[in-house]
Amino acid sequence: MAFVDGLSHTDIVRLIEELAGVEMAGLETCLKEFVSLQPLSGARITVSCHRSSETGGLTKLLEALGAEVRWFPCYIFPSQDDAAAADASDSRMGKKADKGYWRGTDRALNWGLSGGPDLIVDFGGDLTFLIHEGVKAEEIYAKTGQLPDPSSTENAELRAVLSIIGEGLNTDPNRYHNMKGSLVGVSEDSAAGVERLYQMQADGTLSFPAISVNGSDTKRKFSNFLIRSLFVITGATNMTIPGKKAIVFGFENASKGFAKALKQAGADVVVYEVDSNLTVQAHLEGFSVIKILGDGVFEEDIFVINGGNIDVFKHVEKMKNNTIIYYMDTTLDDDSDIYAGHEQCFSGMTHIVVNPQTDKWVFPERDKCIIVYKGYPRFVLSWSCTSHVVALLDLWSKNGTDDKYQNKVHVLPEHLENKVSDLHLAKFTAAKGGAGQVVDKKGILLMVVQACSLILGFMKATKVSIDLSVPKVSIDIPFSAILGN
Repeated sequence: MAFVDGLSHTDIVRLIEELAGVEMAGLETCLKEFVSLQPLSGARITVSCHRSSETGGLTKLLEALGAEVRWFPCYIFPSQDDAAAADASDSRMGKKADKGYWRGTDRALNWGLSGGPDLIVDFGGDLTFLIHEGVKAEEIYAKTGQLPDPSSTENAELRAVLSIIGEGLNTDPNRYHNMKGSLVGVSEDSAAGVERLYQMQADGTLSFPAISVNGSDTKRKFSNFLIRSLFVITGATNMTIPGKKAIVFGFENASKGFAKALKQAGADVVVYEVDSNLTVQAHLEGFSVIKILGDGVFEEDIFVINGGNIDVFKHVEKMKNNTIIYYMDTTLDDDSDIYAGHEQCFSGMTHIVVNPQTDKWVFPERDKCIIVYKGYPRFVLSWSCTSHVVALLDLWSKNGTDDKYQNKVHVLPEHLENKVSDLHLAKFTAAKGGAGQVVDKKGILLMVVQACSLILGFMKATKVSIDLSVPKVSIDIPFSAILGN
């Protein structure tokens, strides 16, 4: 079996064990299936993503498949709406306006004499944004000799970018053009990054193919059914859900799924949403919607928030004893401090770290505590990372052929989506012992997702019958398989 230089059979076995340990089932199967083929041999890949054990597994896998990888941590703050984005703007711009951040991003694109990367994995679109701004600046410089002027914009992020680009124009005035010409494509996962790509496509400036793994239909269904997180919360806090009052911030994919999960579990759920379209969707799903956070809101039992609405922390004094705040964010690094900038909100409280995902804040002089659970279902992260891998494999394998991708934004093609399902299916068939009915692989995974939504109503059931568009199928689904144990 051929391995990339420096990786022995023992190294591969250890990597498989590491991926299994962080529940990255798709990456684990990718490694077993593709490592002997070295399908990314010769590829230079620059990755810009949050630093965590899961994304660390992604970069290690890319190296094991033959690629050279440069990794620089990005800063992404997801937001559900304009108001949430405004709440997050100060902290986000505080980092993205930093020249040091953009200098690091620029260096991640620098492969020395080899030029730039062949492929990009982008979470937030920063690598893509920097290259395109560099191309524009080089064109102006070639025509007029004028360097980019950071003072020409009020956008703090763009000022930092133009400053970094200007520093290198005198020494290499064609660097970004050369980089653009050699790029085979980019895979993008975040909503903000995909929005940037579509804007470039609309402007006619998108210079290389892009695959949006964020728009995967199956991934969206998984994100919509976050029952597993619900089990984690109940297990970590011993809270029973029926009868509890909950408020979910936003009504996009993941937030919508959590709102539904809480409702199915018996909670009284209210949605906070300011976007009109999402408000209508929430009403059509049977949820009450509020647009203003009055004091009475903070008497709820459960708050589901993300990086765009962490101002909820300002109101912990008003919350009742044993309130749960679930900070649902895919972009958390292993070293992330979700309380940065909000330390004063917890002043005078005792901080107890229950486990890496759970914090308990205790008011010493009162019979009251607040529980903060943070993180995201690793199975959803496995789906995202595996989607990146198959997208990169397809971009790389089709480069230079008649089937090469065009310079536009592509939603993850159906054949790749089915492949991601196939790579994850092994986890469920292994739990069954490998035997079972032969049905569409993507269909079985969707059945598992649908089954998750029924668990709370069928806690003692071991057999679930589901009528989908495919013929009716009965399958045994062990709870250990569904919960990833």
